[in-house]
Amino acid sequence: MARMFLNGQAMEGGPFHHHLKGAPLVMKTRTAPGYRFFSVRDTFPGLYPDASVDTSIEGEVYDVPEETLRDDLLPNEPPELEFGIIKLADGSSSFSMILRRSELESGGHREITSFGGWRNYMKSLER
Repeated sequence: MARMFLNGQAMEGGPFHHHLKGAPLVMKTRTAPGYRFFSVRDTFPGLYPDASVDTSIEGEVYDVPEETLRDDLLPNEPPELEFGIIKLADGSSSFSMILRRSELESGGHREITSFGGWRNYMKSLER
């Protein structure tokens, strides 16, 4: 099993949640402080580690079988993201998808850190 932090469309109730193939939810949590958050075309989020900030982002941690991670979840991730390891609010580590540095440097994505998470940002678009 691989602990995987999800913060976007694959979270519970999201359109890509089925890629988890029933992997169990371990906890709803936040990252440790030190992360920024971006919207990529208002289609999916990008988490970005930044030690200069004191913000954390909400998400969900799942115990994902390695086969599901390899065959279903990772192949469906967008090219703007890469597989990485993040720190959670409780101090533990988890795998997660993070925004590629080159994507951040392109300046083409809206920063949404102040919303604290993808669901809050998506709700703001409904107004």
